[in-house]
Amino acid sequence: MNRSISKIISGAQTGADRAGLDVAIELGLDYGGAVPRGRITEDGTLDLKYYKMTEMTSKNYHARTERNVTDSDATLLFTFDKLGSGSALTVKLARKHHRPFLHINLSRQTEDEVVKTINKWLDDSKPEILNVAGSRESTSKGIYSRVYNILRDVLSD
Repeated sequence: MNRSISKIISGAQTGADRAGLDVAIELGLDYGGAVPRGRITEDGTLDLKYYKMTEMTSKNYHARTERNVTDSDATLLFTFDKLGSGSALTVKLARKHHRPFLHINLSRQTEDEVVKTINKWLDDSKPEILNVAGSRESTSKGIYSRVYNILRDVLSD
């Protein structure tokens, strides 16, 4: 297991964000992250099983994204092909706050290649709190399961 990571955070949106939280829960890692007021996600109100999430006073996704970038040591970002607006914002904020990030384009690498790339990046950056971000399930069908399997492989080593 990658011992430097003690906590996974995300904005809990469907897709990549939620996969990060679910892997953390499965592996017994601490988890959390900021979510908009009302625990809003594209599939409705975030399930209460994610009780460690911090509800913000604002419904603004930008504020949530910035808080998760600044509350983490590094951000791991998953998309299929190009960055959507939320993922592009995450990269912009990681640069603004001088936080390391890695963008994984799941359309360009096999799962084994992605696992190797992430393991090397984690070995180099050594984050304790990892922000998992990326595309929503509605815009990137299947991203949840791909990210879930990859993170389980990476964090179970």
